[in-house]
Amino acid sequence: MVEVSVIMPVYNAEDYLAESIECILNQTLADIELICVDDGSVDASLDILKGIAEKDSRLRYYHQENRGGGAARNVAIPKATGKYIYFMDADDKLDTNGLKRCYEIAEQKQLDFIIFKAIDYAEDTGEYFTTDDYTMDELSAFVGDKIFKYSDIGDLIFKISVTPWCKFYNRKFVVDSKAKFAEGLIFHDNIFFYDSLFYAERIYFLNETLYTRRRHSASSTGAGDKRYINFIKISDMIWDIFKRHGVFWTYVDEMFTKKVGVVHYWYKHIQEEYKELYFSEMKRNYEKIAEDEEILKYVNEKLIDWQKNIFKSAIEADTREEFDLFIENYNLEVENRHLSELLDEPIHKLIISRLR
Repeated sequence: MVEVSVIMPVYNAEDYLAESIECILNQTLADIELICVDDGSVDASLDILKGIAEKDSRLRYYHQENRGGGAARNVAIPKATGKYIYFMDADDKLDTNGLKRCYEIAEQKQLDFIIFKAIDYAEDTGEYFTTDDYTMDELSAFVGDKIFKYSDIGDLIFKISVTPWCKFYNRKFVVDSKAKFAEGLIFHDNIFFYDSLFYAERIYFLNETLYTRRRHSASSTGAGDKRYINFIKISDMIWDIFKRHGVFWTYVDEMFTKKVGVVHYWYKHIQEEYKELYFSEMKRNYEKIAEDEEILKYVNEKLIDWQKNIFKSAIEADTREEFDLFIENYNLEVENRHLSELLDEPIHKLIISRLR
């Protein structure tokens, strides 16, 4: 058994792959294995893997037909022999001391997994920048140096990045939890994260930035292509996980934020040619949800106005254009109400002053 198994799905990553592999094989923790799963690359990625594996026996590689990063990770997990598992992306970088740092803390505190910070690198400008998604400062401030589980942090579970590369997992915990990545879908890491989160008893937040995430146009969540429609199915799968763990109604407000707010966010960011298809899937999804009387009661009585408007507009609209018009009209009404309130206030004050 090695100390850490690093799992890296690879798909058309020839421009960055060697650098990403190098940052793993040059870790200060030497007792590791790197398991790469080539996911049907059509560039030189597989050749790069073969070449490096010939020089360093710690790298093992496998090849599969293109099934997505989630499937590649699922294939690799049973092949891992390390006491811990770390999931690495093939175009990013991990701090050279990252694995050793996490390994020592996990051993000392007997953890199920560690969460740590990441920084973004914009390839087009060469700039580094931080975002709330990956610094998770609100969570860090709340938990401090304490070991915790999901029930200790309330709605802050939604302030944890779902990405696997800012986590360091105990392998036995991963196997026992039976958590899997969604296959054939982008946003697949949501499913693994929430399933493992609810199973974990000992989580620790390491307030250090160990990972550099490369942002570029080829990123699966930055392309705006047809795959964005995946999130509708992913949101259903998230609901199923929360229901299976008996916590859906505990977090129902956030469940609808994902089901309505985040689904609409990706609708706005999908390429124009796919908007009609996205709308059709969103409408069908919401119509199915509305068949549940308990859910519909929540929508009518407790869902906040802007979410209710998106949900009901998608159901009532016959076309994507009509849906957009409904949303635009609602936004105008909100803006007009706000303007009226601003205008009424000084007039009200003027009337009062004259009466005096």
